[in-house]
Amino acid sequence: MTTVEQTEIEVIAEEADRARVETPFQRFRSDFLESHIATAALVTLVAIILVALFAPVIAPQDPYDLSQVSVLDSRLPPGTKSPDGYTFLLGTDGAGRDLWSAILYGLRISLTVGVMSGFIALIIGSTVGLMAAYAGGRVDAVIMRIVDIQLSFPAILIALMLLAVFGKGIDKIMIALVAVQWAYYARTVRGTALVERSKEYVEAGQCLGLSSNRILFNHILPNCMAPLIVVGTVQTAHAIALEATLSFLGVGLPQTEPSLGLLIANGFEYMLSGRYWISFFPGIALLLTIVSINLVGDQLRDILNPRLQR
Repeated sequence: MTTVEQTEIEVIAEEADRARVETPFQRFRSDFLESHIATAALVTLVAIILVALFAPVIAPQDPYDLSQVSVLDSRLPPGTKSPDGYTFLLGTDGAGRDLWSAILYGLRISLTVGVMSGFIALIIGSTVGLMAAYAGGRVDAVIMRIVDIQLSFPAILIALMLLAVFGKGIDKIMIALVAVQWAYYARTVRGTALVERSKEYVEAGQCLGLSSNRILFNHILPNCMAPLIVVGTVQTAHAIALEATLSFLGVGLPQTEPSLGLLIANGFEYMLSGRYWISFFPGIALLLTIVSINLVGDQLRDILNPRLQR
């Protein structure tokens, strides 16, 4: 036996011993922690979510309470102290709002819009994709042609058209983002469900007289969750970026419901005058959020896709 063959046998034996000792959750955790970049991204993402959830407690001021904001503090550079002794760590924007506080509140809006729109789109797209795969024939053909038509247009163009009709607001932009995203989930679930539909457990369920809804949602859908999780993370990051873009263009959220994109837009006009911090720090927060979600999604893809496993 060669040295290479002996090494391969030892590696296989170690993995088999680990598989017998570890639970599925422990194996998933150990596989995820193998990537230091993904681990750092997960820690960053958890920290971002926590500071967004506890923004009213962490933020030194409510940046949208007029009684706490003074126009005299407008466009102060980072580290400037106010007359009452408070230090603006990241400076202030054109309205005199503390940027650190504004970013914390903006993260809440951006994450809420991205996660909620992604969740609703996942439910709609998964249901449509399951129906298309299970029904087949003309139903499948019609649904997939609709999906193909929508995916042929840029997502931002569809969102702009819908917001031109609905106007500004969190509920309006969430409707636009759901309309943009559901087709991605439908295509993903439909492709996976087509493979699952031809398996023996589906035929066994049909022979036992199980209803179509039970077969779809109790048996086929759980086997489609792995790709859905990966697509969900990617689409959540895409929704946050798209919402920020729309708000930056002035067609997303109003000034009373600011997000990171709107904070960046508020400081864009001051960039040439040297007041970079008004747009720079919200941009860094947006970049960290999107990159951390994408890196976590990439690691989940590597773990959940058997073809990419070692």
